[in-house]
Amino acid sequence: MSGPTNAFEIAQQQFDRVADQLELDDQVREQLRWPAREFHFRIPVRMDNGVIRVFEAFRVQHNDARGPNKGGLRFHPAETVDTVRALAMWMTWKCAVANIPLGGGKGGVIVDPSTLSDGEKERLVRGFMRVMWRNVGPRQDVPAPDVGTTPQMMGWMMDEYSRITGQYTPGVITGKPLGGGGSEGRTEATGFGVIYTVREAMKHLGIDPKTTTASLQGFGNVSQYAALGFIEHLGGKVLCVSCWDRNDRTSYTFSKEDGIDPRFLMSITDQYGTIDKEKAKAAGYQIEDGGAWITKDVDVLIPAALEGQVTGESVKLISPKVRILAEAANGPTTPDADEILKQRGIFVIPDFLCNSGGVTVSYFEGVQNDQNFYWSREEVLKKLDENMTTAFGSVLDMSLKKSVYMRDAAYMVAIDKVVRAMKLRGWI
Repeated sequence: MSGPTNAFEIAQQQFDRVADQLELDDQVREQLRWPAREFHFRIPVRMDNGVIRVFEAFRVQHNDARGPNKGGLRFHPAETVDTVRALAMWMTWKCAVANIPLGGGKGGVIVDPSTLSDGEKERLVRGFMRVMWRNVGPRQDVPAPDVGTTPQMMGWMMDEYSRITGQYTPGVITGKPLGGGGSEGRTEATGFGVIYTVREAMKHLGIDPKTTTASLQGFGNVSQYAALGFIEHLGGKVLCVSCWDRNDRTSYTFSKEDGIDPRFLMSITDQYGTIDKEKAKAAGYQIEDGGAWITKDVDVLIPAALEGQVTGESVKLISPKVRILAEAANGPTTPDADEILKQRGIFVIPDFLCNSGGVTVSYFEGVQNDQNFYWSREEVLKKLDENMTTAFGSVLDMSLKKSVYMRDAAYMVAIDKVVRAMKLRGWI
């Protein structure tokens, strides 16, 4: 029987499983199974043709026991409040497992950003901030870029908040452009963080990274820098990446037997992660069906697209050669797929550990904004590596100590930290 596919049901099921193991009190569960606050609203925007179009939007604040809510703002045509709820919940665990003093939040707008002009995007994000400004801020809730949004859009939102409040407040948003309050190292942070955890997993498993191959799903920011890191930091080969082609609404896998060149592919990829097929073909790339990435004979699979991609059915396509599944995306694996991964002994680096590099450097950005002093790229990436390595070690130690699956271990580490903060604050 297949399990749930709704992202929030999956997030709750994962939480419930570990809550049972930890024997959490019912009053604690009730506070953690659901978000503390939700905002559902509509944003009217005057389009370039003069017509006013209304966009449905959400902001969910899951838990702020450990610090201000933190989480991205997604622009996606299939966005739902349940997806945003799940992502906000996962952000709570992500910040806790990364040991940064923030809680979990997430935002979403139902829109295909590729259909908007730059002016329409600016008016939409400024409209979002005009609705939410009383409920966000450096000590309340700090949005950031996510699927479909960009550093420039964060810069506009920061400017709108600063105009409304009458004071320059760069810390209200992270993921801003360099020169506009942004941090060095933020662009590559999530992808490189994924690779730091893959490196640590290989050390644990006794694998020489220079002999390994990888397959990646997606070719947005996270996948691009994960591919670069796998090749340039670990010395391995990436055999393929997949991407969604916004022109014909179909996904494709781009592969090369001797390994892809991510820098070349980045040079022919638009801002939405769509690779130019004709230029790729001319360079000798084989173009396959979008689902081919999961079937490759590689050592490491890295889903770096959207949630719910490794399912009870697609997991059966994974090659016997695969040793590591590194969840660069949020919620890419369904619970029924987890059971098969456990049976096969594939080492899973769970999403809210694996991809916590982005929120870690977002936290660093907020610290730099507060002190009005900015660090070098080398300093940021060194701190990121140290933080990710420590976080991975704490989850692995829990997994070995309790003889539990890595995902359960990550939840145990995170939930323990959040519950402890709730007790210290007198919430329970």
